[in-house]
Amino acid sequence: MKTFRHENKYYIHSRDYHVLRQKLKQVLPNDENSINEEGYLIRSLYFDNLFDADLFQKHYGIFRRKKFRIRIYNHSDAVIKLERKSRQGEYILKTSIPITRNEYERIMQQDYDFLKEREDELAQEFYVFLQGEFMRPRVIVDYVREAYKSDISNVRITFDKELSFVTNTMDIFDASAITEEVISYPKMILEVKYDHFLPDHIRQMIQLDAHQRSAISKYVLCRMASIQYHGF
Repeated sequence: MKTFRHENKYYIHSRDYHVLRQKLKQVLPNDENSINEEGYLIRSLYFDNLFDADLFQKHYGIFRRKKFRIRIYNHSDAVIKLERKSRQGEYILKTSIPITRNEYERIMQQDYDFLKEREDELAQEFYVFLQGEFMRPRVIVDYVREAYKSDISNVRITFDKELSFVTNTMDIFDASAITEEVISYPKMILEVKYDHFLPDHIRQMIQLDAHQRSAISKYVLCRMASIQYHGF
């Protein structure tokens, strides 16, 4: 059974990033999605309802929140995930199921009936939100993730770079997609996730107290930038 995990986010400067990554590389492996030392591209299509509830719940600091998204890696359709990310304060719970390219296309065409026929609870819940709250695609979020992991307490340390939103399409497989950066070099996001505790040797290595902890939402940053970009 999945449980809520700790998730702490920090803005960091490139000079701190270069120091930290050298330390982490000595003791922790990259995660399974990495294709090189710089990491891998994550592209996520976020959904929100008719009243942008997820956007404004974050803005007003609602304690319990959730977001639905469809996620791919490195522009490939080999792995497509439907995900729900739930949050209670600084704790998160991510639930995901695989979907096929055809199922993705059906969702984009607002053909949702197959979701209620799947046995997955997440698919059925997504169907309810799509139909009952008119949840629709709102923004595509891109970033390059460099990730390190430890089996102890299921720790994941990630550097998320080049945070951007797609300006001209809601199709995550559109080859003509154009992106606009929201957080530019030398600034990036450090995320620290773990189950029950952060091991002392990792805590000492990354020196969290030296960094600016922030309530960062990639969805909110990119959605607000998209609204400003399009003028609505």
